[in-house]
Amino acid sequence: MADKLSTSDEELPPFRERAPWLGADLQTLRNLIRGAPPELLGGERLLLAMPDGDKLAARLDRPATDVAAPLVVLAHGLAGSEASHHGVATARYLVDQGWPVLRLNLRGSLPSRATSSGRYHAGRTEDLAAALRALPAALSRRGVVLIGHSLGGNLVLKFLGEGGHGLPVIAGVAVSAPIDLAATCAQMMAPRNFAYHRYMLHAMKQEALAPGAALITAERAAIAGARNVYEFDDLFVAPHFGYRGAQDYYDANAAKNFLAGVTLPTLILHALDDPWIPGACYTAVDWARLPTIETALSPGGGHMGFHGQGDRVPWHDRATASWLKRKGFGPDQTRRREI
Repeated sequence: MADKLSTSDEELPPFRERAPWLGADLQTLRNLIRGAPPELLGGERLLLAMPDGDKLAARLDRPATDVAAPLVVLAHGLAGSEASHHGVATARYLVDQGWPVLRLNLRGSLPSRATSSGRYHAGRTEDLAAALRALPAALSRRGVVLIGHSLGGNLVLKFLGEGGHGLPVIAGVAVSAPIDLAATCAQMMAPRNFAYHRYMLHAMKQEALAPGAALITAERAAIAGARNVYEFDDLFVAPHFGYRGAQDYYDANAAKNFLAGVTLPTLILHALDDPWIPGACYTAVDWARLPTIETALSPGGGHMGFHGQGDRVPWHDRATASWLKRKGFGPDQTRRREI
């Protein structure tokens, strides 16, 4: 049973899966086979300058009325973007609840490709820091809440564990984050995950080789020839960013190695039956020694699933909103803190 998250006036019930999405695989596949929900109406395009001249594309959606909420900055997962199913769903729900939400497209993801020739990786927190520094001051004046989905969750946790980079970040949330990159890679390549692995490797190659990528001939060959995600990381990602190999890249960027440095209020949501990320990555951590981090580790929910009973809004989004309000980071609560 998932941990209960107390709020000021209610308790969020434990996650209970909703038919027909029964079991870890159907919970995971639901986002892939049902397509993305309708995009929010309106929205603003921002181009956030990086120190090297690249620009990251971001989409900003605001609530109908300004209710003094912090800005939520959402980081997507591997081979994802602002259009990812769970990103659209999260933005829609949080905007409806009163938060402005900025969906950041990491360097090299499709919406950012036209203005950035480089590439993101699981721990490239300097890009996240630069993007936050490039935000208009009016957007971040009430603080920033970081939310990371999947690979974006590892990025957010590493960022928080590095001390926040002197930016106005006030809290963080990670959902289905691969906090142990090596273990996650091994799990993805397990025989039971053959279909997932094939799908993700194809998406990774397609993204990396998309027009506009700044790659040398040897890198293009390495990407095309990678037979699995480990080879993709070992032959392309690691050398591209100066790491000795995949294991060096994993060790240097796995969020599990940065959790002790997290000093801001942080929520981690994860399903222990996630088919992509071993539950042992989470159960091996002594969370009691990390007082600023709260966890809700559910037996079920799959990877970025959490399609539960009682509400069509994914459980992780409801849990996030409930926790932010309990911590005083909800709509109108920022104004009360300022008075």
